[in-house]
Amino acid sequence: MHTRLLSPDDQGLAIACDWLLQGDVIAMPTETVYGLAGDARNPAAVARIYEAKGRPSFNPLIVHLPDRAAAEKVGHFDGKAQALAEAFWPGALTLVVPLRDDAGIASLVTAGLDTVALRVPAHPVAHALLERFGGALAAPSANPSGRISPTMAGHVADPETGLGGRIPAVVDAGACPVGVESTIVGWLDGRPALLRPGGVSAEDIEAILGEPLLRPELDPDAPNAPGQLTSHYAPRESLRLNATDRAPDEVLIGFGDIEGDMTLSASGNLIEAAARLFDLLRQADALGRPIAVATVPERGLGAAINDRLRRAAAPR
Repeated sequence: MHTRLLSPDDQGLAIACDWLLQGDVIAMPTETVYGLAGDARNPAAVARIYEAKGRPSFNPLIVHLPDRAAAEKVGHFDGKAQALAEAFWPGALTLVVPLRDDAGIASLVTAGLDTVALRVPAHPVAHALLERFGGALAAPSANPSGRISPTMAGHVADPETGLGGRIPAVVDAGACPVGVESTIVGWLDGRPALLRPGGVSAEDIEAILGEPLLRPELDPDAPNAPGQLTSHYAPRESLRLNATDRAPDEVLIGFGDIEGDMTLSASGNLIEAAARLFDLLRQADALGRPIAVATVPERGLGAAINDRLRRAAAPR
């Protein structure tokens, strides 16, 4: 299969929508990373997502929707969920809420759970595609399962490290501005819980809720939300964290005062670092040498960056 790059205009979106309506999958841009989209109501389309990624079927998917009204037809929103949706949608927040009985979502999307992960993306091209498609799109990151997430269309279309040759098309809208996946919030015994750090900081979410988020110990063998596998976002080469210098054979990715061969952000800007993270991991991995990454502070977007780095460095 040849993977085609589509322009993010009416013609490109019309072609992408035709493939989706036929039950196929395509990659689309979001503000976080590129997602591999398929009709969330079509079991065969959802199965194609798992097949193309090589993703374990016990790992649930995020459902993307054009607006809050559409999301509320899929899941039940209590007052706290409504407050978060109002504050952060459209945007880089995913909410795990009880699934409605009449939602029509394929059971593969939720991995058999009675909850569903929902997001309204802010990217204008993603929104335009969702509006044109007229339904819910399941869309995990558009990369082979466990590997580095894509923040550019070329990452997706690469036949060696991406999904080139496995999917028909990628809608190319340039680089993703946030660069790390969405934050995921769910509820445990009625209390809000951080299930995955991401593009919206926990501090900002807690400010809206007026209470701290639970930070539960998660079981990677029985995930209740996407992005919880122990080994994830991994380069082909080994990865060492909290580096202050490089070993002779290593590529060093710096941050702040630690310069490195390349840097997440010379000024220590966490927004810049998040946007550059996955692209620099790919660049370093292409050199075929072990990778070392400088320390990134565990605050704001730093929590999401460090979560991805710890999973990328985990034993495989």
